[in-house]
Amino acid sequence: MPRIAILADVHGNFPALEAVLADIDREAPDEVLVGGDLVGRGPEGSRVVRAIRERGWPSIRGNHEEYLLDFRRGRVPSEWHETEEWAASRWMAAELATEDVDYIAALPFSLAPAGGEGLTLIHGSPRSVNEGLGPWTSDGKLGSHLAACGAAMLVCGHTHRPMHRVVSGGEVVNVGSVGLPFNRDRRAQYAIFESGESSESGGWTVEFRKVEYDVGETLAIYESSGFLGAGGVTARLLKLELEQAAPFLVPFLKWASLVGVERRAARIGEFLDFYDPDEPVHEFFRRLSALAEA
Repeated sequence: MPRIAILADVHGNFPALEAVLADIDREAPDEVLVGGDLVGRGPEGSRVVRAIRERGWPSIRGNHEEYLLDFRRGRVPSEWHETEEWAASRWMAAELATEDVDYIAALPFSLAPAGGEGLTLIHGSPRSVNEGLGPWTSDGKLGSHLAACGAAMLVCGHTHRPMHRVVSGGEVVNVGSVGLPFNRDRRAQYAIFESGESSESGGWTVEFRKVEYDVGETLAIYESSGFLGAGGVTARLLKLELEQAAPFLVPFLKWASLVGVERRAARIGEFLDFYDPDEPVHEFFRRLSALAEA
């Protein structure tokens, strides 16, 4: 029976990827697929792309491939080349070698494994690399996504939270994140799929893998590479995400927008006085709306 490893959302975190590569080598699956966001949100995008490219593993593109391509190809507003909010993206785009840019530009939107049927890999949703599927997504919406892709099992990443849901029409699996998990577990995370005879997915069973690695090594690379110093508010919030395995960047951007303050590092302390990373998303937005209306 074929076994397929699927990883996603490495985000330029090479020490985390290195640990997953070693785990995959020990597990020896028949095939490996990569679900996008090799780059972005971290300082070693080139090193990550090179490692995946050298192994010849098929990959799809994620939203962060698109963001950095837009920077490299001058498809962003002129102010993004100067403001602190976009300093980290400028740094990460410049860090990519020309061959990395060519590689990620050629990545497809979706993939199906060569060694199995009934499984489709996308980054966000069948509609967009920016649409996340997570615990908050209704069964009905997940079912419509399954119908749209025509597979009994839809596999995704993007939200950095492992998930396995059985809905009408099949199953939806989020493999979590190698480089920046958001489930309060700092281990590098991916999944192995094995073909079998049971389950609504046409025979696929799922094993979520969590691999220990030296988070401190990645934090040191944030400093030594110059990413933390040059990346402004975004790099500082990404460091918090790495340390706490929880989202900080997007909540900060939402908070700054609704409160009406500049998206600068000087505002992080004020944001942290308001934000609780363990709070349900809907409650955060309820409090944020009340704050904005006050």
